[in-house]
Amino acid sequence: MLLPPLAFAGAATVAFDAESWTQAAVLGAGVLAALLAFVRWASGRLFAVAVPCLAVTAAVWVYGVAEGCDTAFYGLAVVGPHVVSRLPRHRGAAAVALVGFVTGVGLARLWITQDDIPAVLISYVIIPAGVTAVVTGLMFPNQRFYGLVAELEQSREREAELAVIRERVRFAGDLHDIQGHTLHVVKLKVALARKLVHTDPARAERELGEIQALVGDTIDRTKELAHAQRRLNLSAELENAKNLFEAAGIEVSVTRGPSVDARTSEHLGQVLRETTTNILRHAQAATVRITLSGSGITIVNDGAREGPLPELRGLSALRLRVADDGGELTVEQNDGWFLTAADFPRPGGSPATREGER
Repeated sequence: MLLPPLAFAGAATVAFDAESWTQAAVLGAGVLAALLAFVRWASGRLFAVAVPCLAVTAAVWVYGVAEGCDTAFYGLAVVGPHVVSRLPRHRGAAAVALVGFVTGVGLARLWITQDDIPAVLISYVIIPAGVTAVVTGLMFPNQRFYGLVAELEQSREREAELAVIRERVRFAGDLHDIQGHTLHVVKLKVALARKLVHTDPARAERELGEIQALVGDTIDRTKELAHAQRRLNLSAELENAKNLFEAAGIEVSVTRGPSVDARTSEHLGQVLRETTTNILRHAQAATVRITLSGSGITIVNDGAREGPLPELRGLSALRLRVADDGGELTVEQNDGWFLTAADFPRPGGSPATREGER
């Protein structure tokens, strides 16, 4: 946002102060150095060009004093404060040295001309030194502000990662509940069957049959868990998603319509769980809107990245499961917004038609 005003101000100084093409070229070099330093400062790579930019803008200021261009300090007033504010130490001394240099060079104008000394002092000393000092002073709290923003962003990323980790831990706990007990029981029954195979074959056969049934039931429950169906409750998933988003610093709003039947509720819970995980892992969302209707759900977030629609394998697999039950899963990305919507047939009717939120 600041780059266009800085470029406009620099162009204005060249247009109003330069009296020849040579002066315009020199003053323009100072403006370009200032813009380059600002762009590198914004991207966190200022020190790679700090010395060349300081040298160019300082030389332009010296040239401006010699040639009578009193706005030639513009580039140095941009580059100097940005470099000083990024120094790891001795920033106060560097700020004093910067203002002192601008003042000293400006005073040299008195050696070149003795005409209208007060005007020379104002144009070449007071204004350049004052502007440089003010900009330098403002850069210190400004730098601290950007530091706080960066810390908040890192904190948000950590919260999102923790939310995803908590979800993984919950999944691991469910998987342990399903398979841990089953494997222990299978181990005991296999040991018993081995003892009975010669002394009581009928009992051993029953034990093996129970093992087979137990393993089959465990396979089914593991598939349900992998498809996010086990003990899935839409209200619980909604509350869990809301807590995860809030923990990650994301503003969330929920709009609930009529209640849905149990089977549709399970499917909507799957869509909500998968979408919640995708937002936390892949998006940079600030707001999320969740809308529940009598037969569907819509989740919209503003964290979509630029570029083509990403391939999310979890949603691709979920789309097939939704389609198998007569529903439709829609995924759209537009103007920074990412929409995931699922519709299922109403009891006794056709699938609902959803107007996607943007």
